[in-house]
Amino acid sequence: MHPLRHPRNAAMVGIVFLIIGVIYYAVPTFEGLTNYDIAAGATMLMFLGVAMAIMAYVLVAGTRDE
Repeated sequence: MHPLRHPRNAAMVGIVFLIIGVIYYAVPTFEGLTNYDIAAGATMLMFLGVAMAIMAYVLVAGTRDE
């Protein structure tokens, strides 16, 4: 049996950061405010989401099923 019964739970951790990154980028863009800082912050949040999802999966998969 796979040690992580629901891998989607680990993905949800990362998806939260991805959604925040998209909102962080979309709101100023729709308002007409273009700035490199906004794009850089959104990019970092999106990559943080991917990293958090991988980290959550590795931590849960590596724990003992007691």
